[in-house]
Amino acid sequence: MTGVLPSQRIEAMIADGGLTGTPAILPDQIQPASLDLRLGTVAYRVRASFLAGDGRSVADRLAEFEMHRVDLSGGAVLEKGCVYVVPLMEHLSLPEGLQAVANAKSSTGRLDLLTRTITDGGTEFDRIPAGYKGPLYAEICPRSFSVLVRPGMRLNQIRFREGQAVLSDAALRALHEVTPLVDVSPMIDEGLGFSVDLEPGGGTLVGYRAKPHTGVIDLDRIGEYDPAEYWEELHSANGQIILDPGAFYILVSREAVCIPPDYAAEMTPFLAMVGEFRVHYAGFFDPGFGHAQAGGVGSRGVLEVRCHEAPFVLEHGQVVGRLVYERMTEPPTQLYGREIASNYQGQGLKLSKHFRMG
Repeated sequence: MTGVLPSQRIEAMIADGGLTGTPAILPDQIQPASLDLRLGTVAYRVRASFLAGDGRSVADRLAEFEMHRVDLSGGAVLEKGCVYVVPLMEHLSLPEGLQAVANAKSSTGRLDLLTRTITDGGTEFDRIPAGYKGPLYAEICPRSFSVLVRPGMRLNQIRFREGQAVLSDAALRALHEVTPLVDVSPMIDEGLGFSVDLEPGGGTLVGYRAKPHTGVIDLDRIGEYDPAEYWEELHSANGQIILDPGAFYILVSREAVCIPPDYAAEMTPFLAMVGEFRVHYAGFFDPGFGHAQAGGVGSRGVLEVRCHEAPFVLEHGQVVGRLVYERMTEPPTQLYGREIASNYQGQGLKLSKHFRMG
């Protein structure tokens, strides 16, 4: 059977020793189609981002690139613009035929906290080959805000896949006919197209831009920070905004999307030719996201946008990303927004859970 492994299969992997942790993996780390990964007790400040490379270990490369070590046990600040490598508490022993992919969690991406998984022998970020046996590491680069972290914090998550699980465009159209995936006419081309909403139904607020000089964000503090101290509101009366090079934005999709219980999805960037910007660092959409069976009526996708070399005009309805749908091997026993409480079910334009939202 091919597809993404659901929560009950992840539980079985833990019971069988394919997934281990020090300390032991906690039940609430298990999500409908993924496992949250926990930071260990030390962060290595490194000179540059790196991949271990074929035949080499991360420990070897740390000896080459390490500048100093940061003890996280009492909490420590990871500074904006610096690169850190943190050993994770989890360890993999994957069987042949089972591969894994990692991604930043939603709240991590909304803070512009670039977090990627690296492995021994790895030649790609966030991609773990079938049969991998070894440790996991998080590379962390705070891009907009310095953050206070502690051991056990969960900045990224991992998903497990058997075989080819991605739906073809034809299968995606057929699924939409049975269970509408978006509330507008779907744009299907190598996935389900996502466009940006710059003409909100009420008012002119279309997004937020990160301020360049702010205080530290303690990732354990939920709903405590004043957005005005960290973000500038973006308003538009004409359905367009201009993205500034180097700036980071929170926007929202025009489409309200739903993920049926027997599918999962991943947000991927759209074609590079559409503009000099990157959309969505945190890309997993769990089974049940926005779906009626999980208490949803469609949920907007929050877009984390960073502009690159030149100012760029973004217009209402412009396609900026796509959702790639994948089959589950079977529906999970717990759904996003139903058994799994979520800060983002039924969301619209929304900052991370750390900020007070009126």
